[in-house]
Amino acid sequence: MPTLEGVHIRLRPMVRADGPAIVEAASDGRLWELFYTSVPSAEEIEAYLDNAERETGYGRAMPFVVIERASGRLVGATRYMRMKPDARRLEIGTTFYAQSVQRSPVNSEAKLLLLTYAFEAMDCLCMQLRTDALNFQSQRAIERLGAKRDGLLRNHSILKGRVRDTVVYSILANEWEGVKRNLKLRLARG
Repeated sequence: MPTLEGVHIRLRPMVRADGPAIVEAASDGRLWELFYTSVPSAEEIEAYLDNAERETGYGRAMPFVVIERASGRLVGATRYMRMKPDARRLEIGTTFYAQSVQRSPVNSEAKLLLLTYAFEAMDCLCMQLRTDALNFQSQRAIERLGAKRDGLLRNHSILKGRVRDTVVYSILANEWEGVKRNLKLRLARG
């Protein structure tokens, strides 16, 4: 698994020892309390890490932690998931950032690093992002990236006892250059 280096952040492979720092990052905003997310609390971190290890072992995921370069602090997590090498497609998901770094360059740079690696090193044809239909903040962030809304999967899953509708977005390989220019412009503007 690669380590991806940017100006503001570094994405490195997640390891089990990251558990306490992941919980600390999620505590910045008590993100596990948001009903439309699956951010791990201290009680859920072991299952979260078990899932990351299992999916990595099956070749279906590459989980990363997000490290703020200036402070060296772990400020979030993200991953490639639902990886289908034979179809040259994957999803970026299970993403969260500490509340203190939301609406900062962190998300734009993380997506730039992940998308660059997916399209330019892994030769991806289609990259998806999904979010809860009630997570309007996430939908706006995905749309600002330049992803196109593919549709709504109704009653798609059950999250925290609630039946969830899922909004699906994608970026295709032939759209990547425009998305990359957009993300670099956003980062240059701060």
